[in-house]
Amino acid sequence: MKIDLHCHSYYSQDNRLDPRVVIARAIQLGLNGVCFTEHYSVDVSWPVEQIDTPEDFVVLRGVEISTDLGHVLVYGVKDDGWNQWGRNTFLEFHKIAESVHEIGGLCVPAHPFRGWESVGEKIYSMGNIDAVETHNGVNGPAQNRLAQEAQIKLAMPSIGGSDCHYPHQIGQAYTEFENLVTNVDDLVREIAAARCKGCNLGAS
Repeated sequence: MKIDLHCHSYYSQDNRLDPRVVIARAIQLGLNGVCFTEHYSVDVSWPVEQIDTPEDFVVLRGVEISTDLGHVLVYGVKDDGWNQWGRNTFLEFHKIAESVHEIGGLCVPAHPFRGWESVGEKIYSMGNIDAVETHNGVNGPAQNRLAQEAQIKLAMPSIGGSDCHYPHQIGQAYTEFENLVTNVDDLVREIAAARCKGCNLGAS
């Protein structure tokens, strides 16, 4: 099962990408689902669940947050109740992680070696992370290679996502799951069990 775990749309307020375009393109590429990880908020993306899709295509929601250590993807949270700090940037990562983990969610450094917005080498010492985004569709090969090396050294699960903000980026990276994922609870369970891997479109 192939799901693009890092998608943005106009609900992130930094692009004009229609979520219906994201879904249609993902289906065209042969993916089985997408996860909208809009910036700052899970609640803002709730309308995507109302979009008509084929019965076997899954639409999930997470969130991408900006912390003092870099951007982090959060999965398994179903609303913004975990976030006591609002839409501020550079939130304290360890407080975020504590709040997310208390409700059974996961924290994954996004594009960990992209530069100033990423955790970089801090990934080896930060703790409180549950997987590594080893395949990011906007990253260059060298940046993804560093993430893959970190994932191996840390012995953590690997995920992938396109990080799409424009139509041509949709589905360029995704996560391949061994088992069926139909909701965020399945997603959290399968990532935590490392029954998944990040992939690039056309190559693993």
